[in-house]
Amino acid sequence: MAMKKQIKYILIVCALAMLCFSCSSFLDVNPKGTLNDEQLDAPEAVEKMVIAAYALVENDNVQLVPWLYADLRSGDAYKGGGGPSDMAFAHTIEVPNMLRTNVPEINNKWVHTYIAVSRANNALARIRKLTEREYPKKDIRAAEMRFLRAHHLFELKRIFKYIVWPDETLTDEELLETSNRQYSDTELWNKIIEDFRFAVANLPDNNEDVGRANKFSAKAYLAKVLLYAAYEQDEQNNVVNINKDKLQEVVTLVTGIGARYKLVTDFADNFRWETENGPESIFAIQSSHDDDTDFGRLNMTSALSYPMSDGYGCCGMHIPSQELVNAFKTDAGTGLPLFDTFNKEGEDIQNAADIKARTIDPRLLHTVAMTGLPYKYKEGHIVGMSFPREAGIYYGSFLSIKETVAYDCPCFRQARWYYSSSLNRDILRYDDALLWKAEALIELGRLSEAREIINSLRERAAKSTALLKDENGILLETAHVFSVSTYKEEFQNQDEARKALRWERRLELAMEASRGFDLVRWGIAAETLNAYYATESLRREHLKTAHFTKNRDEYFPIPYQQISFSRGLYKQNQGWE
Repeated sequence: MAMKKQIKYILIVCALAMLCFSCSSFLDVNPKGTLNDEQLDAPEAVEKMVIAAYALVENDNVQLVPWLYADLRSGDAYKGGGGPSDMAFAHTIEVPNMLRTNVPEINNKWVHTYIAVSRANNALARIRKLTEREYPKKDIRAAEMRFLRAHHLFELKRIFKYIVWPDETLTDEELLETSNRQYSDTELWNKIIEDFRFAVANLPDNNEDVGRANKFSAKAYLAKVLLYAAYEQDEQNNVVNINKDKLQEVVTLVTGIGARYKLVTDFADNFRWETENGPESIFAIQSSHDDDTDFGRLNMTSALSYPMSDGYGCCGMHIPSQELVNAFKTDAGTGLPLFDTFNKEGEDIQNAADIKARTIDPRLLHTVAMTGLPYKYKEGHIVGMSFPREAGIYYGSFLSIKETVAYDCPCFRQARWYYSSSLNRDILRYDDALLWKAEALIELGRLSEAREIINSLRERAAKSTALLKDENGILLETAHVFSVSTYKEEFQNQDEARKALRWERRLELAMEASRGFDLVRWGIAAETLNAYYATESLRREHLKTAHFTKNRDEYFPIPYQQISFSRGLYKQNQGWE
């Protein structure tokens, strides 16, 4: 049975887990039945606990979605919605000098992610009790749970830097005595790396369900974490060294997974329900609909991103910035990015007419919807001023479309007051992995090899035009609006290569909760974002006071609530004391 079909078991498993940790009485109502550890340690029960752990790879809370913690601190996106007071906590993320240590939603991110970790640890602890004879899949399932645990803790580490490492062997009493400074920054990276190494060693090449981790996805995730860990930081969050051994392993790992994955021909196919789980998808969250639950296990990343127009109705959030849109401009003659002049005053791309007046990278229209063009490739469904929230008063008229679907997609559903779909979300994709390899090669001084990788993505981008049409259904390529070329000349030095690589990552992965973390990894978050605020605040009133404080805002504060609950055992992050 495929992973999408296994979702219906999750509620049963959650009930079992709740019974495991329940008190002796619950509102003074006698339970109709109880389960003991012996029953929960049975192989069939452990299998269901493993499925329950997979269920929390994607959280179903719209206030915990990844773009809030990365895209709003990248220069790529505005919060969107009905103004700064709509989901006000997200406004304080976008304007980092407004953030405080006691924001409930930031605490919820911490809590809910550790709940996901606890599911993996619960399953791991029970797997440890079983012999291979009792449970032939013991090592495989343990590897899957360590893969998921490492995934969640990697996400927390990118947000908070210093986190608690909760091993499955810890008792409740030991966990209460564990500090978020038990391990150094490097040691925490090594703990995550160790989990992924175990997964690589014990997972099969082909796991039985499409949504499960396999050896190749573990190798890819290991490469990603090694890349992050290679940029070594001091206590003030400054990058002080780049570890060449880790970078060499990144190159080796990505080269190895190339035997399994490949780029799809059209960039658009990475973001369409009809072509999900394609040859470029390494590890994806398997969303679902019509699965015997009320709404389905929908893609919550997109739940706030749909327009206000007919066919949808909410909520106009996660809005591409003007600077991001301008970054897709290309030189009409060379087909290369306009590195130094892309954001020139008075030359903004804002609508279909502007598109036809200059040359762009086609990836723009796979990432951003704008007035006068079809929404998500649907002919006749033309974006107008009814699409953005508040007619674009606060945040302009762009919309994010990578994570959304057309309203007539069989996968589209309304769930309470918001809308979403069963479109999968890639956590690991091969284009991203190729860019990790290119980045590592550049830092290793192998510029020619990196250029070949960057050029392969640009060649794919240039060909990704078949779904891009104007308001009359005519292919935009006939209007000669697209111009994307490769880098013909060798990069002259690492700085030139880095500029090309970082630009390519921005275009390829725009609005996918990546760039904000990239900027911190590279050690350039403060200078990049303060330059962005200086120009973007002239376009958007809500950014007038925005400022990024170096050596503090690279990471979010450890939630005050957690420091309080730990009775001061947890220590606050640099600059937030």
